[in-house]
Amino acid sequence: MEAKPFNPFVAAIWRRLAETMFAPPDDMAISPREVVDNLQRMFANIVGSTPRNTGLSVVAAWVVLGGPVWHFGPRGFRIWRIERRLKNSRIDIFQDMARIRGIVYAGYYGHWLDADEADPGHASEEDANRANPVFTSIGYTLPRHRTRAGTPDDPMIEEFSGNDLPDTVFISEDAIPDSVEVVVIGSGAGGAVAASNLADQGYDVLVVEAGPYLPSTRITPHEARMSSSLFKDGAIQTTRNRDIIVFQGRTVGGSTVINNGICLRLEREGETHPDANVVLATWQALGAGIASEVLETSYARVEARLGVHEIDRRLGRSNGTRLLSGWEAYRATSNDPLDQRAISGWFRKNWGAKTQDNRCVSCGYCNTGCPYGRKRAMPESFLRHATLIAPRKARILPQAEISHIGWGAPTLDGRQVATSVQVVLPDGRAKTIRVTKGVVVAAGTIASSNILSSSGIGGTGKGISLNIACPVPALMPDPVLAWDEDQMATYIDRGDFLIESHFQPPMSMGTLVPGWFDEHFRRMRNYNRLASAGALFPADRLGEIKGGKLGFTLQESDLAVLRRALSVMTRVHFAGGALEVYPALLHGETLSAGMSDIDIDDFYRNNISEPDDVVLSSSHPHGGNAINADPDKGVVDLDQRVHGTANVLVTDASVMPSCIRVNAQLTTMAMADRVTFGRRVFD
Repeated sequence: MEAKPFNPFVAAIWRRLAETMFAPPDDMAISPREVVDNLQRMFANIVGSTPRNTGLSVVAAWVVLGGPVWHFGPRGFRIWRIERRLKNSRIDIFQDMARIRGIVYAGYYGHWLDADEADPGHASEEDANRANPVFTSIGYTLPRHRTRAGTPDDPMIEEFSGNDLPDTVFISEDAIPDSVEVVVIGSGAGGAVAASNLADQGYDVLVVEAGPYLPSTRITPHEARMSSSLFKDGAIQTTRNRDIIVFQGRTVGGSTVINNGICLRLEREGETHPDANVVLATWQALGAGIASEVLETSYARVEARLGVHEIDRRLGRSNGTRLLSGWEAYRATSNDPLDQRAISGWFRKNWGAKTQDNRCVSCGYCNTGCPYGRKRAMPESFLRHATLIAPRKARILPQAEISHIGWGAPTLDGRQVATSVQVVLPDGRAKTIRVTKGVVVAAGTIASSNILSSSGIGGTGKGISLNIACPVPALMPDPVLAWDEDQMATYIDRGDFLIESHFQPPMSMGTLVPGWFDEHFRRMRNYNRLASAGALFPADRLGEIKGGKLGFTLQESDLAVLRRALSVMTRVHFAGGALEVYPALLHGETLSAGMSDIDIDDFYRNNISEPDDVVLSSSHPHGGNAINADPDKGVVDLDQRVHGTANVLVTDASVMPSCIRVNAQLTTMAMADRVTFGRRVFD
């Protein structure tokens, strides 16, 4: 019998919300009860306290809405109460409660029909959903059911499992060694590169990862199952004040498994706006000077391993090309120097090229793990090398967390020496592993800060930066079918922010599209006519870990950049032919074609005064354990060794001293390579 994290009382509240948030129940493609069943299944798959906390939030919202009076009132009354108490509220806690609507939307648009147990596999799962009523209602076609020519420019959608890791590289919790030379904590961009380089040098390496390993044969287009399996907190982790959703992978390969494969350098001619902040110069001024030529060498080495290349034009054939054409039409009428000097183009990524067996098939599911094995994320690249090719094969311990590092006798000059780590298993059991050479901390900005703090390292978790994203969908006159291409294909670097083409499969898009009640339902019925892009803007060193959780407060200057970015994106959509634009504001307003530039600017100035007014997210937390030559100003030195220790390195994005403004994975890998390639760092 499947576990149900929500008791009957909470389930009844979810059901009432489902009866209220979409359309009259008779117009829904599935029943409100099925929406609740979907939420029960999704949250049963999430590890930790998130299901319980979400249930408590729903009960609190129910009380705020009026409890039984709201619950047993007619739908019109229930809508009125939600509008008055949540949608239109200026009270922070009520605005936060309003975000529950996104979870309700996920329960509807994430509907999935089970395949016959006698016929397991990808094809049978998709075939079972050929007539999925929710997908049918919005005109969506699952990848295997799309018409393809079977040519390099229009490849068939088939599974490629040739790069999956074999079971032999993993160790079970019953086979955890008593002693290893090197423990690498985390298997994402920084941990995997470090593990690969250290294994190449002959170190005995154990990679410890908090999440599970899902090979491509276990990743499917079932969004609800994948998001609850591959993301920390089931993809609903937020900052302490709940202003920003923070997406982080919790799986072997970390966030590289669930990101879009974008490989931007900090600075690259023809790719970076000429007026953009020069990140390495900022680091130099902070006391974290890194030689650009050394980093360039690491970039090149990493890109070669990943096969980074500019993506094929077929991968952005509709949504991606619309962004570029809309941008050019907008720029032709703009007098802003930042617009005129902006750089636009196609992303460089670590997908397979169209001539390779793992060529991208543009299924559109990058953010829930590639179901067809086409990524070169960490499991398919650096972890594969570390565990199968390196002279001394690394091993991976999945679904295990490190609580702290243990210390032995200090060196003669007083530096601490790591001699052990404590592993905590899912059932709460703990085991100490002796470490004879060193420890690499690469668990991500939040987890690495917490591990170092629990190990007695001071000053961690401060000065955290985010690249913050805000989506802006738009309604086009004719079908776009943006779901039948790479989720993110093209970009514009405007200097103060980036604009990136962006689209999602039904469940994620349902939570991303703004709006309430019947209006949101109408927008999703026009799913095939939606184009979408997102703004990405830097929020520099505003975060701090408090009580194990990320605190982050945006400043008015950040909101000014956001307003400017949304205004520009709205004009770009209209220049590209959009009829309506749906910025990701809490109230779900509609902007219509024909608005003047002044009216657009006034709209954002009048409607965004605090972060709660808009839906914001980030997939790129970095900083917290910053590089600095001065131990009083940073946690790690210029070689990313923790100050005051002899044998602890940090190789994830937490070492970055300031905001890097672009997608973070490539720079994280290059920074890890810079301090571990060809260097016997633990001798």
